[in-house]
Amino acid sequence: MIQSRSEAVHMSKPVIAIVGAGPGVSAGVARKFGGHGFTVVLLARGRESLDLQVADLRERGVDAHAVTADASVKETLVTAFAQIESEFAAPDVLVYNAGANTISDPSDLAEEDLLADFTVNVAGALVCSRLVIPRMTERGTGCLLFTGGMLALKPVASRASAAISKAGLRNLAFTLADELAPAGIKVGTVTIGGVVSPGTFFDPDLISEAYWDLFNGSDQTEILYQPA
Repeated sequence: MIQSRSEAVHMSKPVIAIVGAGPGVSAGVARKFGGHGFTVVLLARGRESLDLQVADLRERGVDAHAVTADASVKETLVTAFAQIESEFAAPDVLVYNAGANTISDPSDLAEEDLLADFTVNVAGALVCSRLVIPRMTERGTGCLLFTGGMLALKPVASRASAAISKAGLRNLAFTLADELAPAGIKVGTVTIGGVVSPGTFFDPDLISEAYWDLFNGSDQTEILYQPA
């Protein structure tokens, strides 16, 4: 039987797709997984930023690639994941890191801004998950990881939109975990309790260890990443 290119590639190197790729948490995750032999595919809207990130990863010896997509536009995500599967393989790991945050107290928050943020923060995560779940189910293995925030647990008035979205994302992660465990698919969320900044407790490379732990079989669905 003749193998497709994606099947042949998958036999040799696992693939991680990181949606909402930027210089913070996702860059740390890319370095971590890439350093363990993953092909890293970064997805975001801005091609210039993606190319810079890919260049940095390749200098570190990581097999990295860029695919443009807008987390708020389903059609671009569908196209992007079809490209990933065609050129590399169906992802073994999905990391959803895209985020939007309208700063406003809830009484002043326009419903269209809330819906726009929710589309990026939660609906986009669902769309990406649905695009990778079928192949993960066929293989009987896979991992979905989401970047959460402490606003889901401790809401702040001026960040009402993000608080609502992060609560929604957290519940999406837990319900997917419940549904997909029998299929062999691991689902987890890293709830980050502070401002991401290099050289601090919230250094992206330190945070990336939480994603690696969830991928490597931690029985937790959520890691609360905060000082003891």
